Order: sequence, then C-alpha cells, then structure tokens
Amino acid sequence: MNQEALYLRLPVWLQNLACSYEGWRIQRARYNADFWRRLAESEERLGWPAAQLANFRDERLRGFLRHCYETVPYYRRTWDSLGLNYQKVQTLADLAAWPILDKTTVRANYAELLSTAVPEKDRVIAHTSGTTGAGLRFAVTREFQREQWAVWWRYRRWHGIQTDTWCGYFGGRSLVPLGQRQPPFWRMNHPGRQIMFSGYHVSPTNLPAYVAQLNRLRPPWLHGYPSLLAVVAGYLLDQGEKLDYQPQWITTGAENLLANQTALIEAAFGVRPRQHYGMSEGVANISETVTGKLVVDEDFAAVEFVPAIRGASPGDTGTQHQGHRIIGTNLANLALPLVRYEVGDIAQLPPVVNDEKNTTGGELAGRRVAEIDGRLEDYIVLKNGAKLGRMDHIFKDLVRIQEAQLYQNEPGKICIRIVRGQGYTPADEAQLLGEFRQRVGDQAELQVEYHPALARTPTGKLRFVVSQIPEGRI
Repeated sequence: MNQEALYLRLPVWLQNLACSYEGWRIQRARYNADFWRRLAESEERLGWPAAQLANFRDERLRGFLRHCYETVPYYRRTWDSLGLNYQKVQTLADLAAWPILDKTTVRANYAELLSTAVPEKDRVIAHTSGTTGAGLRFAVTREFQREQWAVWWRYRRWHGIQTDTWCGYFGGRSLVPLGQRQPPFWRMNHPGRQIMFSGYHVSPTNLPAYVAQLNRLRPPWLHGYPSLLAVVAGYLLDQGEKLDYQPQWITTGAENLLANQTALIEAAFGVRPRQHYGMSEGVANISETVTGKLVVDEDFAAVEFVPAIRGASPGDTGTQHQGHRIIGTNLANLALPLVRYEVGDIAQLPPVVNDEKNTTGGELAGRRVAEIDGRLEDYIVLKNGAKLGRMDHIFKDLVRIQEAQLYQNEPGKICIRIVRGQGYTPADEAQLLGEFRQRVGDQAELQVEYHPALARTPTGKLRFVVSQIPEGRI
C-alpha cells in the first residue's frame, strides 16, 4: 500500500495531522536562511532597468552554458557534433540557431543529461506532466527549488501577500477520500496556513459546504486552479449569494486564466484574480504585476519566444495571430540543465514586447506578454455533475506515456487517448486506470484508446481535455 492509499484510510483528524506534518516539513526545508537571502536579492532587482536585467540574465546564461558543456555529457557530445561553440554565445539572441530540446528527448537521454558536478545525494526528484499528459521525473537541486520559490513569493509580495497569510487553496491534490459524501471536503495545513479544499468533490450538492467553510474561516487569500475557483464563483452567482466577507487576494496557477473566468471570479468575490505562469522544470516564469501586466521574470530563466509557425520569423504575416512557442533555459538548476527546452505552451505577444525603462511601483522591467495559451482545458464532467479541471497531474509519474488526451461526449464517460512511449506495458495501463479511479471512483466509466498520434490545433497545441458536453466546454 502506497502512502497516498494509507493516508486516505486515516480518520479525518489524522489526515489533518498528516497534512500539517507535511506542511511543517515543507516550511522547514523551503523557507530557510538561503530562501530569505534569495528572496531579498530577487526583490532588489525590481528596481533595475531593463538593460541591466538583460545583462544579468545573459551573464548567468554564459556561465550556465559553460557548466553544461563541461559537466553534461549529452550537451558536450551534441554541441561538438553540430559544431556549436558555447563560448560564442554572449546574449540570449545568440541561441536562436541552437537545437530545441523536448520532453521525449529528455526522457530518452536522461542519464546523459545529468550533470556530473552534482552528486546524487544533492539531487531532489521533481515531476511534471505539462499540457500533453506525458510524465517526466527529473533531478533538481534544493538551491534551485528555493530560488524558484523566492521568485514566486516575490510575485505574491508585490500584491501584498506574505508567507504567513492564510490561504484557501483549491487544487488537484488527493486530500479527501473520493467516496466521502459528507463534509468536511477540506483538510488543514496549519504550519503552511492553508485550508486545502478538495478539487474532486466540487459538485452542486457539495458547494454549499464549501461556501459555509469559507465564511467560517474567512481566509483573506484564495489560490488555486482557475477552473475550480470559477465553479465556486458560478455557484455563488447562480444562487444570488455573496461570501460573508471579501477576500483581499485571489491568485491562480497551473492553468491559463481566461477572460470569462476573470470576469466570473471578480463578479462573485469582488476582487480581480491575478495569474502566474511557471512550471516544475523552471525554464520560464511570467508574473502578473500590480498594474495587470504579464512580465517575464528575466533574472530567473532565459525565455525565448519562437514563432508557432515553423520556419517563420517574428515579422512574418500571421505570426502574431498564431502566437509564439515558449522555449526556455533553466539557469538555476545545475542538476539537470535544460537548454532551449520546449514547454509546449503558446504565448501571444503585444506589438511592443520590451519595456526599455523600468516600470513604476517596484515592478520588474521584463519583456511583456499579452496572454498565454497554455494548459487551456475543458472540464471533465462526472455522473454526479462535479466538474474536474487540471487532470494532467494524474500522469506525472507515468513516464512511458508519450502523449495523452481526455475526450468526453457524455457526462460520466471518459475516453483516455494514449500515444504509447518506449517500454509501455499493460502494467502502465493498470497504473493509469488506478490513478483515475482514485480521483473519479464510480462516477465515471473509463475507456482507453491507443493512437499513433494525437491531433493538434492550428497553432500546434495538443488540447489535453476535449469536451463535447456544453457544461464541460470552456
């Protein structure tokens, strides 16, 4: 029996204790003196002009490429075979002709991509699934994790949120046994100041309990998947209700925040949601400022925007409409360095993408992004009417799945479309179905289909959830 299965068998009070213990463990490991030093340094850079910030990024990039060539066998072999000299790279623009790395290549060459300068004892295993549903487990350093969280907390502190602010969290973690029919549909993480609401019990029947708990504990900050927050907001508006208090902040992550979701959340809660774009691999980070601009965190990663139309240049007709692929280099992770890694998301850029002078109000003078067309998903609708968003975390450890897509044309029926990766076996299918069952129980019939490839949108995106059900479509 794995840890999650054991946890779900515990009584509620012990589950709360387990969540608080995990919260204490994370707080202790993450928010140490090194974190606070990195946070202070990152906040000092808020006053830098754009040119100074770009120089800082490019200096980090040059040192990072040297580290890659000297300690990572894959890069040394690949770059030598292509006649690429890292010493000739002076700025981010000089990388434009270098090869792009994708998740499939990383999985196939994982051992050769590990840096020999970072011993195994100093590596921490992280995982991601991304927009394609293809799982990836990869090594990071603790220093990388603390720098990443420092950048994320810089964004939050712009808006006045502090590390001890109580948060009502709406995400995809498996916190509450799926078969539970009565509240509480939440668990408490006291050290982390979190009321963790289950994303798998957000059904019309249960939503009054969610609202009652928010009114009882009155967390000033709500954070989570916009799809979940929009469901709660829609319920309040449909019922003609308001919370008994007004949250001070609402922030979103893990999914694209759509204009209609923004309007819905603001109408219901009385505060405009703010969004942040990042990922476990740390190859790109984009934060919304207090004035509502999406700005690249230039000091954390080397981010490139490549036209989505293959072979086009940024000035070509149609490129602006089709958007730009997000390509990034994770300057802070020395354990598994990723150079020009394709995230799989598309960014729409404004006509002018550079702020040549620092913005006002202590904001970051990075390149601007108009919107991000990434992790845009429909809902999965269960038999009981519950809507589930952000389902790709189910695939985070299923590393032998190359791509996945969820298709639904009837509530309570899910077609799981799979492109098998190397080494995929019936045991992987059994694990996949087991992961789904832990989250949907008997509220959905599951069917697995295998395909040689999955259809893309005109911009080359793979939609992870495709719904033909009116109440499931975004």
